[in-house]
Order: sequence, then C-alpha cells, then structure tokens
Amino acid sequence: MVYHEELEHAGKEPGLQVWRIEQMELTPVPPQLHGQFYTGDSYLVLHTTSGFSYNVHVWFGKETSQDERGSAAIYMVQLDDRLNGKAVQHTEHQDHESKSFMGYFKRTGVTYKKGGVASGFSHVVTNDMNVKRLLHVKGRRMIRATEVDMSWSGFNNGDCFIIDFGKTIYNWAGSQSNHFERLKANEVAKAIRDNERNGRSTVEMIDEGSEPEEVIGVLGPKPDLPPASCDHIADVKSKNEASLFLISDASGSMETTLVAEKTPFKQDMLSSSECYILDNKGDEKIFVWKGQDANEEERKVALCTAEKFIEIRSYSPNTQINILPQWGETSLFKQFFLDWMDKDETVGLGEVHTINKIAKVEKIPFDVSKLHDKTMAAQHGMVDDGSGKVQIWRVEGNDKKPVDPQTYGQFYGGDCYLVQYSYNDGGREKHIIYIWQGQKCSSDELGASAILAIELDDSSLGGAATQVRVTQGQEPNHLMSLFNGKPLMVYLGGTSRKSDDKDEEPANTRLFHIRQGSTGATRAVEVEPDATSLNTNDVFVLKNGDSMYQWNGKGATSEEKAAAQDVVERISVTQQCTQKCAGKLKVMNENEESDDFWKALGGKKRYQCNKALRNAVWQPRLFGCSNKTGTVNVEEVPGDITQADLAPDDVMILDTGEQLFLWNGKDANKEERCGSWEICKTNSCKNMRGRITKASAPCLMVICRPCAHSFC
Repeated sequence: MVYHEELEHAGKEPGLQVWRIEQMELTPVPPQLHGQFYTGDSYLVLHTTSGFSYNVHVWFGKETSQDERGSAAIYMVQLDDRLNGKAVQHTEHQDHESKSFMGYFKRTGVTYKKGGVASGFSHVVTNDMNVKRLLHVKGRRMIRATEVDMSWSGFNNGDCFIIDFGKTIYNWAGSQSNHFERLKANEVAKAIRDNERNGRSTVEMIDEGSEPEEVIGVLGPKPDLPPASCDHIADVKSKNEASLFLISDASGSMETTLVAEKTPFKQDMLSSSECYILDNKGDEKIFVWKGQDANEEERKVALCTAEKFIEIRSYSPNTQINILPQWGETSLFKQFFLDWMDKDETVGLGEVHTINKIAKVEKIPFDVSKLHDKTMAAQHGMVDDGSGKVQIWRVEGNDKKPVDPQTYGQFYGGDCYLVQYSYNDGGREKHIIYIWQGQKCSSDELGASAILAIELDDSSLGGAATQVRVTQGQEPNHLMSLFNGKPLMVYLGGTSRKSDDKDEEPANTRLFHIRQGSTGATRAVEVEPDATSLNTNDVFVLKNGDSMYQWNGKGATSEEKAAAQDVVERISVTQQCTQKCAGKLKVMNENEESDDFWKALGGKKRYQCNKALRNAVWQPRLFGCSNKTGTVNVEEVPGDITQADLAPDDVMILDTGEQLFLWNGKDANKEERCGSWEICKTNSCKNMRGRITKASAPCLMVICRPCAHSFC
C-alpha cells in the first residue's frame, strides 16, 4: 500500500499525534493545539501507548464535507496498514465522541471552533490578543468547550463559561455550578493561556453577578439566567439489542449474514479466518471484529462495510464505528460475550506481553527471596511485605479454635478461618483480620465467622483492625505472602478438625492446581480431578492411589514447579502416604503424558491451552458514581487516570484488575454512598464472586475482581 509521507513517523513514540485533512492532504496539528477542532473539518488522531499498542480515530465535524470524510477514512486504513493491522480503529462525531477519545484531552478538554480550512482558519500558535469569543464548558469527566455566540443568550446559571478577550481570559462560574466544575473550567482557561497565547494572557475567576465592566461592556447587563441541563448523557441501553453478523465476500460482493440475533454471544462464534459486525443499535455503536487470518480484502474494507451497514438500517449518522483486531478487543466489546477468555481469566502468569509485534514486555524471573521487599509490596497494593506476626483460628460452631502453626497456610473448603495479621507501620502497630470462608462450610459457621471477627477486633485490637472477607479461591496477594514463601494450599472440601467420621477422609484421586500470582507468591488449589481442569499456563499435582504425578504446562514458571514439591510433601503428610507413594512422583511435561495419567483423570479431554490468552495486559479503570440525574449512575473516567480525577462530590470505584477500591468523596451524599455500595455488592456476587473488605479508614473499601468482565 502507498502511504502518505506524514505517516512515515506515525507511532514511533508513545503519545498523541493529530492531523487535519486540508485539501485532501494530511497536515499535522501542533501539540500545543491538540484538543482543538474546527467544526467544518475532519481529523486523524493516533494514540500510541508506552507498550506500543495503537488506537486510530477519525473525527468528523458537523460541517465537514463528504470529500474530507472520505479522505480521512482512506488515511485511517493506510495508517492501520502501516501499523501492521494491530490498531483499534474508531470513528468519532462532534458532540458524540467516545470516552477513550475524550480521555486524550482530559486536562484541557475538547474545544469546538467555528469554521474550518475552507473558511481560512488554521491551527497556528500565535500571540494574537485581538480575540473575542465565548466558550461554553460542559461535562464533569469528559469536558467539551463549545464556541457559542457572544451574548447572554448562551449562558445558564449551572455551568461555567470562558469569556476570552485575548489579554484577559475570564472563567465565569454560574451560581449553581459546583467546585469540581469550576476547577475543570479553570484548566481549560489555563490551557488557552499557555498553549494559544504562549502565557501572555491572564486568567481571572468571576462569579455570576460580579462581572467586571469589560464583560458588561461587551455582553450588556446580565439578565435572569435559566438553569443548566444535566451533564450526564443518557445511559447505555439494553445490551439485549445487540446482534452479531458475519462479513463475507464469497459471492463476489460484501455481504452480511446474521450469526446471533441477541446477546449473550459466545466467543467461539468468532472465527479467526472471518470478519464480523457486532451491532449495538441500543447504544449507537457498531463494532467490526477482524480475525487475524481473515481475507485481506475483508479487513481493508471493514470501515466501508460498516458504513453501508449503518446506511441500510437507517441508523443515526453519528453512530460510532470501532474496528478491532483479534486479541485487541476492548472491554465494551467483550461485555457482549458470555464466556470471553482473556489473560486475566487464566490461572497463572505465563508469558505476559502486549498484543503487538513492535514491542514486547519481557518477563523478569521472580526471586522468591525478594518477595519481602517494600517496593514490591507497594507496587501490588499490599500493606507490607508479609513479614509480620500471624495467628490463625478455625471456626467451630460459635467459637474459634487455634490452628497448629505447623499447618499455617493450609485451608479446607469445609471450614472457616480467622487470620490475624499484625505489622508495624511507621512505629504504630496495625492489624488485619482475614475472614476466610470455604465453599463447603456450613451456613452457621459462615455467619459465625463474621461475628467472631468483630469480637476478636473489639476485644483484642480495640476495634482498629481492617476486616477482609475472603472466599475460597479468591485470596488476595497479601494473604498469599504470609506463609514464609510456601504456597497457600486450599483443599476442595473436608475439614482440618479431628473426626472419626469416615466421610471426612480425602478422596483417592485428587488434583491440585498450582499458580503464581502477580507478586510471585503461589497458591495450590484443589480442583475436580478431571482433564478439563488443566491449563497450559500452570502446574498440576495429581494423586491417584499410591501414584503421584506432577504435570508442567508449557507456560508454567519455575516458581510454580518448585511449589509443586511443597504440595507433594503436604499431601504425603495429610494423607499419611507411605514412603513408597512419595517416592513414586512422576514429573511430566505437557504433551508427554502417560496413559495412566489420562486414565486417572477419566480420559483425555479438551482443556485450556490457548497461548493467546497470555497476550493481554490489564489496565486499571476508574468509575464515578453520581446521582446528579436523580438516580445513581456509573460512568467511566476516560484516559490515563490520576488522583486529580477523584471528584470530591462523588463516589469513585477504582478497578485494578484484581481488586476494586470504593472511595467516598467527602462531599458525596448518602444516596451516592449507599447506591454505589449496592452496585458493588450485587455485581460482586453476580460477576466477581469476590470478597468485600471493610477498612478501618472510612474512605476505603475493597471488592476483589477476579474475572475479566466489567461490572458496569
């Protein structure tokens, strides 16, 4: 393919590149003016991440010509081809931009300027002070500054406006606007001062009713102003309105064939040799999925096919088109699939790298001796390095019994445990009480464990401990680090208490799944002894009668293999295996299994062995919970997230991939606090099957999120 010369340097460095379509040519926009768009033009925007993955956007102004729209689409295809087909492609329409697009300009917001290249307007950094314009600043997390007529008719008392007179830039705040909105408007005003005027202008804050003479001289006396419309755009409609179509050129022309009429879809409906359209008509979005082995012609005309699809169905011209390469799917796309599998849903690290060909993040071998490092602990959200004091009790009836320290780190699915961890933080002793609840414990012990944790906290620790409820199989990194480098071991059922009941004896055939967490600590979880339980990324230990097997998957780490030896020793002790049993350990690698291994697992069956599942990297996401519309809504904060995104009048949810942090802004109202907590609890049970943490500080709560599906 022939490329435009401007694309030669595209995507070479992380960051944002913007081009405007001028007379069917690409003209770069100066970085100082990124985020400013003329409503009569079309633009090409490339965002390159630090891991060299790509998002390509074409932006269409409301008054852009059809020729410029066509040119922008052609350049997007050229740019994607230049990037080896690994870019995610998007179409953006003025006033209807996606969250990811708005996130690139989160600090300065997006500014819509009247006119365009046809009117002689250019993106040039000047020192021109002869400016008179009015910008309406709208939005809490996705800021849009729209140029409106210079008159009081465009004002309202609930929003902020920028009155730009060149030398002086006034940030005007309506009487009903809040502190957070004023801060955002001030960021836009300062961006105009620094980027457009090279710092030569001054920014002044003025409240409604205190306008200076310069403003009154231009706008006239201030009339009574109307209230503002709501910032929050309508919620996404039902996902049941989505349909899945196959794109094919087998007949000589591009055709679409219905695959599934409504959600949820299954991932195996997507073939790597085909392209598909996911029609989310309820939210005015069209997704085009390109299989990595699809016909080249089908891949190149994906945008044109989607546009024809929109035209035939008489959809809104503002319908967004997202073109996704295989293994570059977004969370919005994956939410329509019932069984979508990603790296985050496998058990084990494997070989973690980004989804592109250009740059690979090499895996650094983890030294277990470095686990107790404060930097590592901070990096993974752990309160310390796990070297404090540990005490464990087992719940029996309505009481707790001490556990033998020799068996610390072994939990049975038929029991509940209290794990008290004490550590020093800046000279102060602090405590965490983990309430570990087995999947097969009784309902009485389930309730008693919570009550006993409160009693332990109140009687021994003065009510100052952080209490964390942990369900079997969803143990956090910090809990896994408390057992001196040995793997945390979780038995499928049974109990650690002494009993003469023969039903409590362990099964003859047992399978243990050994996987390494992000900190390097390992856990061994007993799973059903069936071939479908295997995973190519990890290590498994199988005990069948007097025989013992260690199965090493292709993606297994050296730490997981070393942990298998500890598991074998523990099984030998707990089941009182003979020396003959322990000495008959057979170590085998994937695809080198013996017939008796498969026989013990009920025969050879299909298991999780897709290497591509290790090709994704989880990125943290931030959500704001607000009832500004009358009901509690959840909205994702776009772009790279920082502490500045925490709105003090909202409740925020930070999703780190393994945990959810629920942060209560000091000005958040009761309905927002209660509503967001209910959202977390409901989706924790439904999608996350996780744990709920109540921290001693009132601003912090945590919910574990082990699965890859978004709860919003």
